[in-house]
Order: sequence, then C-alpha cells, then structure tokens
Amino acid sequence: MRDIVIGERFIGKNHSPFIIAEMSGNHNQSLERALQIVEAAAAAGVDALKIQTYTADTMTLNETKMDDFVIRDQESLWKNKSLYQLYQEAYTPWEWHEAIFDKCRELGIIGFSSPFDETAVDFLESLQVPMYKIASFECTDLPLIKKVAQTKKPMIISTGMCSAAEIEETVKTAREAGCTEMVLLKCTSTYPATPENSNVRTIPHMEDLFQCQIGLSDHTLGSGVALASIALGATVIEKHLTLSRAEGGVDSQFSLEPDEWKVLVAEAKRAWQGLGHIHYGTTKAETPSKKYRRSLYIVDNMKKGEKITKENMRVIRPGYGLPPKYYDILLGKTVKKNIPKGTPVDWDLI
Repeated sequence: MRDIVIGERFIGKNHSPFIIAEMSGNHNQSLERALQIVEAAAAAGVDALKIQTYTADTMTLNETKMDDFVIRDQESLWKNKSLYQLYQEAYTPWEWHEAIFDKCRELGIIGFSSPFDETAVDFLESLQVPMYKIASFECTDLPLIKKVAQTKKPMIISTGMCSAAEIEETVKTAREAGCTEMVLLKCTSTYPATPENSNVRTIPHMEDLFQCQIGLSDHTLGSGVALASIALGATVIEKHLTLSRAEGGVDSQFSLEPDEWKVLVAEAKRAWQGLGHIHYGTTKAETPSKKYRRSLYIVDNMKKGEKITKENMRVIRPGYGLPPKYYDILLGKTVKKNIPKGTPVDWDLI
C-alpha cells in the first residue's frame, strides 16, 4: 500500500506512526484553552490535531423527556444528560475553527476535523482542510461518507462497533465516490475503553480484508495499547488530549495530559523503529559484540603430543576460538606443538 502524503508528513509503514491528538470537547468552551491544547499537542511532537465540527442541532433533537434522547447507561460518564445537552457542552464553535487551524499551521502541525453532517463538510471545505476524519458512530452514515469522499481528500475512518460487512459498505461507498487514500482505525466505542476490549490483533486482519492502511483510535488511558497496535502494523494513532484531567471536561477522563503525550509520541517512534525488518545473524551494530560469545580455549599449559581433555580445554569467553559445537570432536585429539594457557583453540593446534 502506498504512502499517504499530508503536507510534509507521511502516513505509511515506512514512516513512524502518524500521531493525532484529539481535542474534542476538552476546551471546556474556552478558545484560549483550545489554543493552549494546540500548543501542548505541538510541544508533545504530534503530527496533527483534530477537532470536531457539529452543533447540537445538527446532531440530535432538543428533547429531554423522551428516553431515546437521554443517556440512561449508568456506566456512562454522561449519564442522565440529554444528547442535546452533551453536544451543546462538547461542541467546538465554528467561529473558532479558523483560529485553531491557524495556530496549528503556525506551530507546524496539521489541523483538521471530523464533520458530522453535510453542512460541516461544506464549512470545512471553505477552510481548505487537508484531510477528514469520520467518527466511529458516523461510520455507517453512508451519505456523509459519500459527501466527504467526493472532496477527493484523504479519509481516516474510525470503525467502532461496525461489523466487517458494515465496514465493507463504508469502504465501498468511499471508494466509489472518489476516495483513493483511506485509513481505517480500529476503535472501541466505550469511554474510557479497557485494554481487554481493545482487540488490536484485529489490525492485520483488517489490513488484509480491506486492503488499506489501518490505525488505532484509542480511548484507553496510558500508552500500552497504542504501542501494541504499532507492533501489529498500525500506521496512525489517535488519542484524546487534555490539559488536565483534574479540571474536568466531557472527555477528560479518557484523555492523556501533556506529559503523558510526550511519552506516547517518543515511545511510539521507538516502537516503530524496533519493528525493523526480518533479519537473522549479526547486524553491523552487533559486530563488536561477537567477541563476547563463548568459544574453545586451552586453559592449561600443554606440551606437544598431549591429548585435549576436559581439564585443559573449556568453553569460555571471549569468542576468538573455535565455536563450542566442536568441543566433543576435539576431546582426545593430540596437539602438535606446545600451547600456552589462554590460547584460543584453532584447527592448526591438532
């Protein structure tokens, strides 16, 4: 699969993972805080910062009496809120978008967004975003998928709760509508998610099944799941960023703080570097260490005509003598000259 080029950055297996910091609603309705999140993301070394483009009215109905529109799940961070209330609290005002994207450009990272309806796509097109993200709950919104794909810009699509058949419909719709550069993200749509429910072993299977690059949208705390996904071939990592979990916010409880983000970015690069390629034998860097292998040495002074025994020959370090595999072959052989203690064994000695 070919690399995807976004500005001066690359998404592909020949490059370190493309790291996306998700702001979501962690700005707590403060533009100043939103811009501070951009600064924290850039300082951590991310490739991109993502926001979300919607309003409460484009997401749902302002209805609090019908249970369909109220979060009743007792395990939810947002229990007993109406959907409208949640989105009203979490949305990023559209008039902030340009300032956020300008700050991203100023700091050398890519700014882009997840649109949640067609009007959001039109708005983001007016701001000339370089790429799009589809949120996991919108993965089955095929009209939205088609609208975004028609921009001909790269698409990153979270698959969340989708079955393989549903993902196939989404991929087919996007490709038929003109998308030629796509990344699917393995995603667990719980907030927070647990490592046990992350199932990142799905990543290579998704790559084979859908023939595109695969990444991870990660709602767990910590870096472990993200690093495991890199080992399994993920080329994109997305996680939420907050300035402080203690200060609250709709997504703060499953977001990493700036210092944790710095660790994630550094370790993600190390994890990718560690993949290397299939290799056996000594690498160039290991060559000086070969002398510390064990080998066969004469450990007592020997005279010409003596036989090699377990007492006068041992397997020890360093590695300048014959390999240990010849130990049994050499036992009982006669030496043809005087040999001082500490001589590495060589065929010329017998």
